[in-house]
Amino acid sequence: MIVVTITATIFMFPKSTPKLAAEAPAKSIDEIASGAKVLVLNYHQVGNNFIALCVPTQVFDEQMAYLKDNGYVTITPEELYEGINGNLILPERPLIITFDDGYVDNYTNAMPILKKYGMRATIFVVPGFTGVHSNYLTWEQLKEMEKNGFNIQSHTLNHRALEELPDDEIRAELLNSKKMLEEHLGHSVDFLAYPTGTYNLHIAGIAKAVGYKAAFTIKYGNVDKGSNVYALERVPIFQTENSMKYFFERIDYRPSFETLGWIKK
Repeated sequence: MIVVTITATIFMFPKSTPKLAAEAPAKSIDEIASGAKVLVLNYHQVGNNFIALCVPTQVFDEQMAYLKDNGYVTITPEELYEGINGNLILPERPLIITFDDGYVDNYTNAMPILKKYGMRATIFVVPGFTGVHSNYLTWEQLKEMEKNGFNIQSHTLNHRALEELPDDEIRAELLNSKKMLEEHLGHSVDFLAYPTGTYNLHIAGIAKAVGYKAAFTIKYGNVDKGSNVYALERVPIFQTENSMKYFFERIDYRPSFETLGWIKK
């Protein structure tokens, strides 16, 4: 559950000179309404466990086939950041597929399906669990996944509820996760997904201070030029009695404020 909505005027995408012939950052409601909309899907597990967070393997295959057949092109968080900021031309139907936590079935079940359809994905990893618990990924698996179209980013060090922590512990969760991932994987980690999607203005400020470019929530909607850079929208996907019907409803839904071009808060 989202605790406090961050004011969009504080953490908007920064303006800069485009490197490519993309449109400049939004200066009006009309520009926001007519600009790119990036669908960011949020998964956790892929397999045959009968829990809401685990999408059945066959259903996940069907979902990826649908996205591929309907022209969605997967991008990375960095490409989203640059595209919405006006520095990169995004594909017509840009999509980010994200997984939270770093479960081992992302390697055993999701990766072969994503490779099958030529799709890339991002995993927001809890490095304190990595290589420690048997149902979570190992560092070796993460490195192999990076060679096969996956982008590894931060989900805090130990998946603690940030809004319940004092400032020094919030900072430790955010900064130590970033450092640990960078040390093991050998590249910069610039993006964060808040545990359970919960955030507030103060936590977002700490995330910015320790070096994250942007952060993702589970606030429902598409990312566009009106999005808050430290409260980026995602569409959570769960297992239901009719998972494909639910999937279609989730990705086809467009909040009225996006349709009408209202500025996001």
